[in-house]
Amino acid sequence: MKKILLIALVSIFISCSQGNHPDYAANVESAKTLLALQGTEADLQAQLDLVHEDMDWQPAFHGSARIGKEGFGEYLKGWHDAMEDVVYTPTNYLPGVLAETGIPDGSVRSYGTWTGVHSATGKSWELISYHTWDFKDGLIISGGDYFDAGGLLGSLAEESDSDEEEHEE
Repeated sequence: MKKILLIALVSIFISCSQGNHPDYAANVESAKTLLALQGTEADLQAQLDLVHEDMDWQPAFHGSARIGKEGFGEYLKGWHDAMEDVVYTPTNYLPGVLAETGIPDGSVRSYGTWTGVHSATGKSWELISYHTWDFKDGLIISGGDYFDAGGLLGSLAEESDSDEEEHEE
């Protein structure tokens, strides 16, 4: 009887364990492509081709409103114009789940570190970040960037301002 009970419990545990969503692997590749293209500047359109027309994105700047696909393109271009040699080094890629059930939903999360060079000052920078991507029809429909964008730009501007003050003296 104990063996039957043990087998039943193990069977229930195995049947209840969740694998990844069937689209998760493809969605991770889309997120990786979006991030890799951020460092190229050459093809903003390739990034936008990964995005759904009904996109709803949370930019990294404090107090910023959510943006659609057009605003997302401007947001990406702003980063392209301000930075060079941009590279994202992921710590991980994680599957997202539905909050209500804990069942994988195909969304992707990533913690990682951005590095690059500020175009105006030539100063190298490093920034720890967190990103989310939700998908619809194989395209990114929503998500957000979570890092201290204002702090990063402020630190680069401060460097630029202090350099100017030194040269004026």
